[in-house]
Amino acid sequence: MKAGVWFYGVGTVLTGILDIAWGAFDPSHQPIQALGKNVPGQHMLAYVAGIWLIAAGLAILWRRSARIGAVACGIIYLIFAALWLPRYYGGIHVLGWRLDVIIGISFGFAQQVMLAAPAAIIYASTTSPDSRLQKRAAVVARWMLGLPPVIFGLFHLTSIHLFARIVPHWMGFGIFWAGLTGVAFFLAGCAICSGVMDVPAARLLALMLLLFEGLVEIPPIFIRSHNQATWGAAVYNLVAIGACWIFAEFLVSRADAERIDPAENVTMSRADPMVA
Repeated sequence: MKAGVWFYGVGTVLTGILDIAWGAFDPSHQPIQALGKNVPGQHMLAYVAGIWLIAAGLAILWRRSARIGAVACGIIYLIFAALWLPRYYGGIHVLGWRLDVIIGISFGFAQQVMLAAPAAIIYASTTSPDSRLQKRAAVVARWMLGLPPVIFGLFHLTSIHLFARIVPHWMGFGIFWAGLTGVAFFLAGCAICSGVMDVPAARLLALMLLLFEGLVEIPPIFIRSHNQATWGAAVYNLVAIGACWIFAEFLVSRADAERIDPAENVTMSRADPMVA
């Protein structure tokens, strides 16, 4: 679990560093432009968001500040998710009621919702394993982490030629890999939402994202090193890997706690050691 928290926390810190380094929001994940082309004080807001992300990411790495860090992470990622909502109106107004448009916007929205899920888990993990808060967090996190991959999968399958273009040329068969990825996302999301093979699904999803990191996200950095979106995509993947890992290990820890004899549970009913 600690490894997942470190991926999540460090990725969040790096996201903040990118916002400060560019003095701007990453348009691929933080579309403040949806509020207007010239939002007053955009650069200042980017610095504030960057500092917030750095502080939240660091706080989540240590037990004493984990709850505060979790709340801060949840708030900022949900704000980024909310920035996608105006795009439904704008996209439909300009392009009409097209399925690919709706799914494409939902893709961006879901990316940020997925990152808010671990915040609920980490916050709840500071309570005893049998608390109501942990049970509620498990339900909330399941849907917040499970539905986004379903949307990712649908977007891959409905825009397969778009994703085929980002498959490394040396791999070939771009459409095949894009389609396979879409199916994998969809099945992983369904497994997580349904609770059937959810732990393996979350772990395999983390593994797939880790492969994406090495094969798809990192190489472009060496070509477009001055592009914030390129860096942002690689850093986003780190946070998403942590999110999947945290969820999987949270479910495992809860299952282990439920198997403990009630007499033993009295002495072991304390916060789950998810963070350092």
